[in-house]
Amino acid sequence: MLLIRPIAMTDLDALSELATRTGFGLTTLPRDAELLGERIQESLASFDRMSRRPKGETYLFVMEDADAGKVVGTCGIVSKVGGFEPFYAYKIESEHFRSEMLNVDKQVQTLHLVMDHNGPCEIGSLFLSPEYRKGGSGRLLSLSRFVFMAMHRQRFDPMVIAEMRGVIDDRGQSAFWDAVGKHFFDIDFPKADYLSMVNKKFIADLMPKHPIYTAILPPAAQSVIGAVHDDTKPALRMLQDEGFVLSGMVDIFEAGPVVQCARDAIRIVRQCTTVVVGDIVDESDMPRPDAPSASRHVIATIGKAFRACGADVTPAGAGTVKISTAAAKALGVQVGDKVAYAALRPADANRPRERAGSDVESDPLRWQPMD
Repeated sequence: MLLIRPIAMTDLDALSELATRTGFGLTTLPRDAELLGERIQESLASFDRMSRRPKGETYLFVMEDADAGKVVGTCGIVSKVGGFEPFYAYKIESEHFRSEMLNVDKQVQTLHLVMDHNGPCEIGSLFLSPEYRKGGSGRLLSLSRFVFMAMHRQRFDPMVIAEMRGVIDDRGQSAFWDAVGKHFFDIDFPKADYLSMVNKKFIADLMPKHPIYTAILPPAAQSVIGAVHDDTKPALRMLQDEGFVLSGMVDIFEAGPVVQCARDAIRIVRQCTTVVVGDIVDESDMPRPDAPSASRHVIATIGKAFRACGADVTPAGAGTVKISTAAAKALGVQVGDKVAYAALRPADANRPRERAGSDVESDPLRWQPMD
């Protein structure tokens, strides 16, 4: 049984080991035990405080293989980005140029450096050990945090974003960084990526404030603007299924896309339901997953002691559900306890991508151009 729970300080060694396997570009999982320890401490304080409104809290979760007794994955939420250290991104815009004499009419793409001191909620730090990337485990890990968000909506900004990892090779080389950032920072991409986790002041000090015309960049750099790393494509598709859409923003270092969705428009947040455990039965007595009355769900406990797992949930009448003994044991619940649950996959997963999240407000991120 795979269990998702809040991270604990005893997970530091396991988190450090996971960080060594992430490759380059996953900024929020640096290969630095001290920084990871600080992130765990921040998460512990956030879960303990559980503020009534978002103030930049960090919530980290781990996926644990309960049978093997080991941590196999992690994910996180920042309730609100910005504050003293603003959130930076490039906004993709275009300018129109026309020459009657040359009979030239062109739309030229530009990148504008923008920042947000009062930003949205951000999900991130998603990583699952390769040997566990099967059977929907990655989807379970990622979507479990939205169930937590659904139970504590007031603690998260009304807009949610995710920075998708851009195109970086196995040596930590980024064509976009080499064409832009490298000329202003005089350091390589891995170093810049690491420093952005330590202190973002160097970005304000050195990043060029004027728009960048992408046409003057090398073709290799142009081709990766808004593109995602191959390992990140499944995560992007999953978020699109939940209602996330491209925001028109890209990361300032490797130009990976930023996606967004209004918190209450996220599919699993909308569909998350609180019920009472009415019956606990052996797995053999649960309806088969392919039966019409049963489907795979993420199910979680209510309250600070958050636990979540993937299980089959079936109605038991009068606002109650039936779950298996394995799920009940993993969650530590019994008949009469309240749980929250939602389907792991949307019923309309095959809908056109461009329609997903169409109810997101236009330009909701409150971005401000750099002076």
